Amino acid sequence: MVAHSSLITVMEKAARKAAPKLRRDFGEVDALQVSRKGPADFVSNADRAAEDAVVEVLRHARPDWGLLLEEGGEIKGEDERCRWIVDPLDGTSNFLHGIPHFAISIAAEIDGEVTAGLIHQPLTGESYWAEKGRGAWLQTQRLRVSGRRDLNDCLIATGIPYLGHGDRAQFNSILNAVMPEVAGVRRFGAASLDMAWVAAGRFDGFWETGLSYWDIAAGMLIIKEAGGFVSDFRGSDGMVGRREIIVGNQSIQSRLHKLIAGALR
Repeated sequence: MVAHSSLITVMEKAARKAAPKLRRDFGEVDALQVSRKGPADFVSNADRAAEDAVVEVLRHARPDWGLLLEEGGEIKGEDERCRWIVDPLDGTSNFLHGIPHFAISIAAEIDGEVTAGLIHQPLTGESYWAEKGRGAWLQTQRLRVSGRRDLNDCLIATGIPYLGHGDRAQFNSILNAVMPEVAGVRRFGAASLDMAWVAAGRFDGFWETGLSYWDIAAGMLIIKEAGGFVSDFRGSDGMVGRREIIVGNQSIQSRLHKLIAGALR
């Protein structure tokens, strides 16, 4: 059985404390009180409750660490080198519509580098996790990205612009370049799970724009530790600053990058 560090143990404990709250509220979607954060951008009581549950565990384990939270914003810690990066409910719109595709994403950042990450699917109980230099795992099963080399055999995930979010013209240009070259394009609505599924070889690649750090922090490490490659649309490491990302195995990520870069010229 694979052993993991105290960081992953803490993340797993935090995610599994929040998960029952999400499962309970997911079964009562119609009764949820929902407030608007912006056009088609919702936050629910379940979202806040999940974040509170995660933060409680993380703070108890590392009281001097800072936090970067989707709902709570940035909270400075006494130890300025270390912080947690948390998305307590990635796929909020899916959750609120009764679609069973959402996740809790937690990453540990030390000296500006993510060194451990976990993505937990509350409905299935699946935990995808990785530590720098120690591989990526689904529970105790080692993860490897897909070995496919030809785009025409590949299933690619993405995110689609929606009301008030994203550049539709840019997306259409990219989609028109990618779609004829691949076996299929999927939009499931939870970037962290999409990235976990790339690490597990379920998807062969993924691209999206407009993502926040908490959406991708854990997923980027998990993909790298599963043997995958990650870049922004320029082929560099500006994923967080530019809010754009392409992932896949070495061959597919490179081919996607060329198609996307060509579409944006």
